[in-house]
Amino acid sequence: MKNKLKFILFISIIFFCACRKEQSMTTGWEYNNPKNGGFQVVPYLEQETGPGLVLIEGGTFAMGRTEQDVLYDWNNVPRRATVSSFYMDQTEIRNLDYLEYLYWINRVYVDYPEVYKKSVPDTLVWRDKLAYNEPLMELYLRHPAYREYPVVGVSWVQATDYCAWRTDRVNEYILIREGVLNVNPDQQNEDNFNTAAYLAGQYEGSVKDNLQDLNPNGAGTRPVKMEDGILLPSYRLPTEQEWEYAAVGLIGNTIYENVAERRLYPWNGHVVRNSDPKMLGEMMANFKRGRGDMMGVAGRLNDNADITAPVTSYWPNDYGLYNMAGNVSEWVMDVYRPLSVEDFNDFRGFRGNVFKTQRRGEEGEIVEKDSLGRIIMDPVDEQNDKKLSERRNYRQADNINYIDGDKFSSISYKDEGISEEKEKEGKLMYDYGLTSMINDKARVYKGGSWKDRAYWMSPGNRRFLDENQSTDYIGFRCAMIRVGSPVGF
Repeated sequence: MKNKLKFILFISIIFFCACRKEQSMTTGWEYNNPKNGGFQVVPYLEQETGPGLVLIEGGTFAMGRTEQDVLYDWNNVPRRATVSSFYMDQTEIRNLDYLEYLYWINRVYVDYPEVYKKSVPDTLVWRDKLAYNEPLMELYLRHPAYREYPVVGVSWVQATDYCAWRTDRVNEYILIREGVLNVNPDQQNEDNFNTAAYLAGQYEGSVKDNLQDLNPNGAGTRPVKMEDGILLPSYRLPTEQEWEYAAVGLIGNTIYENVAERRLYPWNGHVVRNSDPKMLGEMMANFKRGRGDMMGVAGRLNDNADITAPVTSYWPNDYGLYNMAGNVSEWVMDVYRPLSVEDFNDFRGFRGNVFKTQRRGEEGEIVEKDSLGRIIMDPVDEQNDKKLSERRNYRQADNINYIDGDKFSSISYKDEGISEEKEKEGKLMYDYGLTSMINDKARVYKGGSWKDRAYWMSPGNRRFLDENQSTDYIGFRCAMIRVGSPVGF
């Protein structure tokens, strides 16, 4: 019934827009009329849901630890936060999904074999000095028996690159579906579809038919613009706050605005077995039950998985997300700091911003793409942003990054006439990683895995690893921002 009402509403909007000549509420001028300038306003209902995604309706929740702090880290003290609505993959990225990615890279970047080499997961993560895991090293990624299993051996950097590739492939498909681009299986090297390059007018691939341009001084047709609402926002890793919010899944645990029970896991209760009489005693997730017990006793395997399990195994949480506890831990976007809980924003909190801008020439034009067909991005600084000095606090991290605070120490500034040595000395307070593993490359990963005890399945727990490292128990899933209404029509 709800889908039927949505369809009727959509048809009504289209009919209304077609029959009525819309006018600006502020100037009175008619939209979509080339006789008065041709300012175009296209019909738009709501954001299209990208392949594999589920809408996570946002809201407020108590972020942080619900388990005992057995490690005495004090790095995730409970506090209230608000998360905007967003989209997240229903499952972890599978081996099959990642093989599709590797195939595309190998097929397209024929002159750049190093791109393929850089993208291949590290299958050696399965190797263990005192265990016979060689078959997993050779077969887990590529054998069809494991195609529905989550990909592992992927670093944070590789996962981020996959998200960028997925964005371009999904948007390319949408433009082909809408009749704008031709199917082009012969793309090679820099001649491949890239969303940012297309929007910047730097894509010269196989265009079938551009949209009508109502500008009387235009060429009659034009490429798709962001204002048309056709292209989707970027796929990316979820933030730590988003991941934890989605894992807890309070949408099924509230009566009006009252949370019935603060969850220890992504399901109600404090136990790891199913309480439904029809499935009483079944394990709710794939995890290590105890020392030497990875899957139980033959004839009655407790979680039916010795290592990972297919990505749709077990029961989804109240958002419809599978394996938000157990199976594999998952990368999130955030840079790790032990005391992020003290300075996170309480709205859409995130640590890891490094602000960049498109490289432009002297006349403000976007320069040519790089050898892989991507727009070149540079950190925002005084050399490539002439309006930088007009910004508040422009000499500090408001415009560079805000991982640790100010870009320059409050002790020293460039314009105080001090020596270069003194200036460097003053910045040392922000040079994390000189004597610690906690630096700007330390990335957070969340959730328990097939290799972990139940303790790590609590969504509030957090761990970190260098962004270039990988393991046999960390995978990932993608997310996407929700634009417009938090709930849709």
